Amino acid sequence: MNSPLGNIHHIVVEGPIGAGKTSLARRLAAHLGARELLELPAQNPFLPRFYQDRKHYALQTQLFFLFQRIEQQRDLGQRDLFAQPRVVADYMLEKDSLFARLTLSDEEFSLYHRIYEHVAPQAPTPDLVIYLQAAPETLNARVKKRGLDMEQNIDDAYLARVAEHYSQFFYHYDKAPLMIVNSEHLNPAENDEDFQLLLERLAAMRGQRAYFNRAD
Repeated sequence: MNSPLGNIHHIVVEGPIGAGKTSLARRLAAHLGARELLELPAQNPFLPRFYQDRKHYALQTQLFFLFQRIEQQRDLGQRDLFAQPRVVADYMLEKDSLFARLTLSDEEFSLYHRIYEHVAPQAPTPDLVIYLQAAPETLNARVKKRGLDMEQNIDDAYLARVAEHYSQFFYHYDKAPLMIVNSEHLNPAENDEDFQLLLERLAAMRGQRAYFNRAD
């Protein structure tokens, strides 16, 4: 398939809960004929309990996600670029530490970090990262709208902290070209015009960082 994204083979779509990263990753993968590499939160048996009692289930939840992501990243690192020319993921491994720092106590984080240092592989650097931003109240409205039972106990304060940690993380991120998308009034996962505009912005991107806002 001809693509305006040229030699971009490994794309990551990132953003806080409710930003729409998985939906956009799936649409990009379908458009590019790429392999999907997606988080599997439904397989984490601790996640529903975490949303009810974050303090008591944070470590179990985080470690389950860590090992799940490590297994996926090892497979990604061993992929045949000729047989699997493109991959679109809805997370990056570095995000794991972001959530760990957000949810774990100091003692738990110290333990988590020691485990991470021993078992985490060197994750492949993506060719492009798309970071979806949205205000906490927008994220909360989207989470409520999609209606997943285990997410209904997520409170506004937690989403605000998640959004702030993402903002800080990507403010300093420089490992790969980064497209920052304000998704307040953009929905490239579901809106054809927005999706085409995003593809055009990505194709025209020069340098390490660019921004896409509906007002642009």
